[in-house]
Amino acid sequence: MRATVGRCSYYFAMLNRAIANDLKGKGTITSLLLMLGLILLLAGGAAMVRGASGLAESYGVPPLVVGLTVVAFGTSAPELVVNVLGALEGQTELAFGNITGSNLANLGLVLGTAAIITPMSLQGKIIRRELPLLLLGTTVLLFMTLDPLLRNENSFIDRSDGLIMLLLFGIFIYLAVTDFIRQDHDSLVATIDELDIVSHAEKRVNWLLVVGGVIGLAIGGQLTIVHGSNLAESLGVPPVIVGMLVIAIGTSLPELITSIFAAMKGQADLCVGNVIGSNIFNGLFVLPISSLVHPLRVPEGGGLDILVSLILAVFLIPIFIFGKGVMNRQVGMLFVAAYIAYMAFRVITT
Repeated sequence: MRATVGRCSYYFAMLNRAIANDLKGKGTITSLLLMLGLILLLAGGAAMVRGASGLAESYGVPPLVVGLTVVAFGTSAPELVVNVLGALEGQTELAFGNITGSNLANLGLVLGTAAIITPMSLQGKIIRRELPLLLLGTTVLLFMTLDPLLRNENSFIDRSDGLIMLLLFGIFIYLAVTDFIRQDHDSLVATIDELDIVSHAEKRVNWLLVVGGVIGLAIGGQLTIVHGSNLAESLGVPPVIVGMLVIAIGTSLPELITSIFAAMKGQADLCVGNVIGSNIFNGLFVLPISSLVHPLRVPEGGGLDILVSLILAVFLIPIFIFGKGVMNRQVGMLFVAAYIAYMAFRVITT
């Protein structure tokens, strides 16, 4: 199946490049194809999660294991596919911008929007465990972008950097697993229950969902990478800007939708945990995997993007200490305003 999917992806990429060459300069077509790619990424990821979860339960796999594997990895599949394909195509700036833009969107746009809908309570467990690991991983990544200052060399996230971040990700997985083992019920397990998975669904349908999801991810990834770079070229902006503004927001839609629904239901801990967990996964897994495929050149302003992401995460600490652990609507509006202002600054200064 892997060979078939790979062959289909290759032929589709060749056709996609031919169409892109014929339609060069037609920004509207390029934008529509980019949007189609993002839709296929989201639909493919959702189908893969649904089918794989159904298969796992039909074989008697516990919901906890499903949550730690299928759902946790599947919801970040769009970012992972875009970055790996971007690295293979040499579009490293697009891949880098996708991750930094996605993390900024999660903290500023997603978390801020959820707080505007309803004030959110920041649980101590998240502040004491997940947030410090996010701050540590983001700080390490920031120092990895300082090659021009530290070694007087061009800034790259190379394979050795990627291995270091994967080791940090291993620590996160260890802490998460041990915590789940100690608890009878966790918000992630609750998320699995809310998926309303039909455990007795036919395996054939679930297999079709998995295969269709993989194909959708492959085709959507190709469309996104090719037409994302074409859009950047037609607009005369660096690919990193398209990655941060268009692709990152598109691939962050699952987190945005999940967080909005969680906020409307009053499940703020799930919302905050979703955002922080997604950022940890992006920075400590998706980005290093991409760097193992191809060293990622840090684009101009990339270090500043990481620094701003770090600052937004740090601001959660005084909110927890001095705001009695509540992120109110005013703070949410500040986060959204900060995100919009920084994105405008990046576009203007690029």
